[in-house]
Amino acid sequence: MRQPGIPYTREEIKKLHLRSAIYIRMSTELQVESPENQEREIRAYAEKYGIEIVKIYADLGVSGMTAEKRGQFQTLLDDVDSGRNSFSIVLYLDDSRWGRFVDSRDADYYRMRLERNGVICQACDKPLTMTTTIADRIMTMLSDENASDYCRQLSQKVFVGQRNLILKGYRQGGSAGFGLRRMLLTETGEPKQELCIGQRKSLQTERVVLVPGPQLECDKVLWMYDQLLVGKKENEIADILNAEGWKTDFGRPWTRGTVREVLTNEKYIGNNLFNRCSGKLKSKQRKNPEHEWVRKERAFQPVVDAERFFAAQKIIQERHRKISNEELLERLSSLQRQSERLSAMIIDESEDMPPSSLYRHRFGGLLRAYHLIGYISERDYRYVEINQRLRAMHSNIVLQTVADIEKLCGRKIFVDPVTNLLELNYHLFISIVISRCFITPSGLRRWKIRFDTGLHPDITVAVRMNAANDTIHDYYILPALEFGQADLKLQDENTDLLDSFRADSLEYLLGMSVNIGLDKAVYYDKLRNYSCTSGRSLHPEPTGAQPSNC
Repeated sequence: MRQPGIPYTREEIKKLHLRSAIYIRMSTELQVESPENQEREIRAYAEKYGIEIVKIYADLGVSGMTAEKRGQFQTLLDDVDSGRNSFSIVLYLDDSRWGRFVDSRDADYYRMRLERNGVICQACDKPLTMTTTIADRIMTMLSDENASDYCRQLSQKVFVGQRNLILKGYRQGGSAGFGLRRMLLTETGEPKQELCIGQRKSLQTERVVLVPGPQLECDKVLWMYDQLLVGKKENEIADILNAEGWKTDFGRPWTRGTVREVLTNEKYIGNNLFNRCSGKLKSKQRKNPEHEWVRKERAFQPVVDAERFFAAQKIIQERHRKISNEELLERLSSLQRQSERLSAMIIDESEDMPPSSLYRHRFGGLLRAYHLIGYISERDYRYVEINQRLRAMHSNIVLQTVADIEKLCGRKIFVDPVTNLLELNYHLFISIVISRCFITPSGLRRWKIRFDTGLHPDITVAVRMNAANDTIHDYYILPALEFGQADLKLQDENTDLLDSFRADSLEYLLGMSVNIGLDKAVYYDKLRNYSCTSGRSLHPEPTGAQPSNC
């Protein structure tokens, strides 16, 4: 028998007759030869070790910073998680092809997902040994961190380059806007041609600037500013434009938002703006504070004079000045008297009202704001409050369960921050779900348990709430081997099979997390076998049994 930790030789690996899938990824469509080159080198690597390639997964023109939009990568993970794979190893060119994740730990997470299902992940720039030493893991971690750092450095370089071009007066992406056009310039700065919507420059040395559009459009932009200055509101201006048959630069009808864009964008006075919003490294898009904006004044020929523009900004800012909570509630109450009912859509469509999101932010939700003005909706929104309370309770239950287990076994328990899965004893994954209690018209209690099937937990702990949904009624500890469906409906009294998994507390689950010595485990196994064959029971504890040092 092979001793643990001793690597296989190339000849020994060939005798294993391994079957493999290969994963190929290129980040841009300009890398035309990359997929063929990757496949060629991977096949040569597989041939050297006598590995048979049975499937190919390829993500072409997809960034490696996240896994969400990599369709073939997700298919690979799903095939292995669901047991549809006919291979035991995945080959890829190097760790950067596996992914240049923003968080380098993600790369190791996805490898572990496959390895837990018996599939080895192997980069072809490393020798294949079928074993992993501490040194190997350290080198892989460094490689993952280098790939992640490459993304961060590249993002910073791209931003600096874009910033420099903005300050030189060149346009960086985005449509021109109504009344403006994009002009393509040659390397020497000479006008080359006007770009239509969807057209791009063909040479890296070419640049794009904004220029005024047709005179009729420019006159209409000035008219929009004049209408605002004489007291008209954005939706009224939009109605007039639509009645006259005017369309936006995308050929669509005007709305309050598209009129607002024309009346507030600094490009109409010739300023070049950049970095008002950002979502670097695939992060969520956010609005940046004004001191982070990149601005180049008088970069283009203006369509609107500065005096008109800043007078319009003063009017718009006055409409959206800081409103006190009392004034917000007063406006909401006035709207309720006019329309007789309230909703987010009614609030957002009302010209003199702040957006409904402001009420959510100030008062902790629309229902809370409704309550403060004495408005009772026709709809029963109690389920919203119940769901909010259950979400908070879910976090508390997870934290309490983790604390109990850590106290019992004296070690830290890993909780995945994204999925909230608990990992016990390095191999057992547990999902905790909360099930609301529903009361039928006949007064019977019902519960519906939704399993996190996409996470593939080994055990689901279903927490059943009482009739008022304010305290815990009981628990169902459900193994995935017995319950593979997406959801489960429960009553007060269920079948014997179902109720055999019911528990009044989590003591049984906590007991599963306790490690015992090897000698005790062997003893209990012999005890169980003897009891099954003889029908007799033995003393539950071996005399003088001591914890094993194994």
